[in-house]
Amino acid sequence: MATEGKPSKGPLEAGDVVDGFMLEERTHQGGMASLWRVKRLDGTDTMPLIMKVPRIKGGDDPTTIVGFEVEQMILPTLTGPHVPRFVANGDFTGQPYIVMERIAGPSLKARLDEAPIPVEDVRQIGCKVATALHDLHRQHVVHLDVKPSNIMFRDSGEAVLIDFGLSRHERLPDLLEEEFELPMGTAPYMSPEQVQFVRNDPRSDLFALGVMLYHLVTGERPFGNPTSVRGLRQRLYKDPEPVRTLRADCPPWLQEIILRCLEVNPAKRHQSAAQLAFDLQNPDQVVLTQRAERSSRRGTLKTMQRWFSSMGAEPAGDASITTQTSRSPIVLVAVDVAGAEAALLEAIQITVQRVMQTSPGARLACLAVMKVNRIGMDELTEKDGSSKHVNMLVQLKHWARPLVAALALPPDAAQDTRVTFHVIEAPDAATAIVEYARRNQVDHIVMGARSSSMLRRYLGSVSAQVVAESNCTVTVVRAPAVAED
Repeated sequence: MATEGKPSKGPLEAGDVVDGFMLEERTHQGGMASLWRVKRLDGTDTMPLIMKVPRIKGGDDPTTIVGFEVEQMILPTLTGPHVPRFVANGDFTGQPYIVMERIAGPSLKARLDEAPIPVEDVRQIGCKVATALHDLHRQHVVHLDVKPSNIMFRDSGEAVLIDFGLSRHERLPDLLEEEFELPMGTAPYMSPEQVQFVRNDPRSDLFALGVMLYHLVTGERPFGNPTSVRGLRQRLYKDPEPVRTLRADCPPWLQEIILRCLEVNPAKRHQSAAQLAFDLQNPDQVVLTQRAERSSRRGTLKTMQRWFSSMGAEPAGDASITTQTSRSPIVLVAVDVAGAEAALLEAIQITVQRVMQTSPGARLACLAVMKVNRIGMDELTEKDGSSKHVNMLVQLKHWARPLVAALALPPDAAQDTRVTFHVIEAPDAATAIVEYARRNQVDHIVMGARSSSMLRRYLGSVSAQVVAESNCTVTVVRAPAVAED
């Protein structure tokens, strides 16, 4: 039996006790580690627990040892619903292990084995994983081994990222970069920049997610499963087969998203996981480019040109994880296009323009809330028979026209700034704005506030409620005061 503070004298078995944790059942035996269902002997467990024990081959396997040390270093720093909760660990002077929360739900690998799967399922899975990645990146970590077996789902539906043995934390030493000179990752999912030894770009995880989405839609891997560095380097210059040539019912917006994730140059991908999740949440707002229309790989000449370029290309990798995430925010502007005064609408435009100009990689979502009664007895058409919803959308786009012109937003810029338009129906405007911002990982809300009045002071205002309840920055704009004669 393994005892506290001493190495195990042989392979662990059910019933052994390690530092107060009893091993109940081995649930997985992998090449790098074993997983055991465990419980505390003192009975103080507040959740199901799993113990991860590295497999040391011949007592000296540097990949296993360093990867395990990386996970021991990173996992305790992480919080939130998208990672397993850290409980305890032991080092190599005794019995090495990590005890963490056991996620009861399945991994994504089961769905990959069913591929191709329905498009709506792909959309939902992609949105959940992108949301989890955004939460991880905001904690200064790039996963760098995103693959189906490393993604699990809670019973409540949230995606959970596991296995941080290849990850990079920008505020901790990168042991893998110090110890190894070969690309680190799982071959089918490695990004081009990982092949070029760049380990600090959060957009690498978006490439891996794109590989998974491609496989879920088509049943095939976009770059196969290469077994050599030469094979890995082919993704620097060879295109994958367009998704719709393998599955005709794949909508253009989904091919657009997937091929964008698989771009060789990270600057041409979504600039944050939140922006990718936003597109998957709002497929009708996805701007279609030539990617959506692609029906074949690039020709031999173009491939050769890209091959020559890749031979001398120096990877960028100059921005930190935090810098890349923070310079690609999602900005939400909530506009009362039907009721606000012209001066206030103009003031909101000016404020949004300033915000967007300071963040060239930002995504702008223009939102109007159409107030409806809670019991659903509203008249949804105007007297002339036109749709109130459509009319408000037209007003919103008309309001944004000078803003879009001032920002000079190109349709497919490298930094990929986007403007989208949304009208939602809700009985409470403030609640609708707050929920929309949370669901879409909004970083900054800009909204107007009308002039004060006794009624507004008594009942409270929409802007005050949004400020109080939002978990992001909120800028409240007022119209300039008019001087009286």
